[in-house]
Amino acid sequence: MAPEPVVPASTTPVRDYLDRPTPGATQDHLVVPRSLAQSMPLRWQQVFVGLLADLHDAYGHLDWPDYKVTPCRWEVLIDLDEQQAMAAGYVAELGPDGQLEYREAQTDEPVDDAAHHRVLAPVDDPLPPASAGRVEPRPAAPLGGPEPDRPRKRGR
Repeated sequence: MAPEPVVPASTTPVRDYLDRPTPGATQDHLVVPRSLAQSMPLRWQQVFVGLLADLHDAYGHLDWPDYKVTPCRWEVLIDLDEQQAMAAGYVAELGPDGQLEYREAQTDEPVDDAAHHRVLAPVDDPLPPASAGRVEPRPAAPLGGPEPDRPRKRGR
């Protein structure tokens, strides 16, 4: 019997992982909440700091900007209040027929079908700040066992 062919490991594992729906990942950036990273076990933090140091060493010659991170969620445009819509880059005005009309703030372009138009709207951060101290992670699943809070399936 011939051995199974070896499937090569991905040559782009970071891209592969972050291209999936992943908390904190956008098309261009990855945000790691500091309070959660600082709450991970010591060995994880040591490895993570080493990886960050490697990244900063490799790309320290680039002119890194400062970043302002704003927590957001995807929301339907018509569900936002005026301030939320403005923060997301939209304005709402009464049209000639007395109905609200939505426009993109920068281009003044009208939004077609605002009832189904989803926008990234700022929200209060649901994650604790780094100053809050340790955040307890959920318990890890036992090796080879069911995940916590999931019943064990009865097998054949």
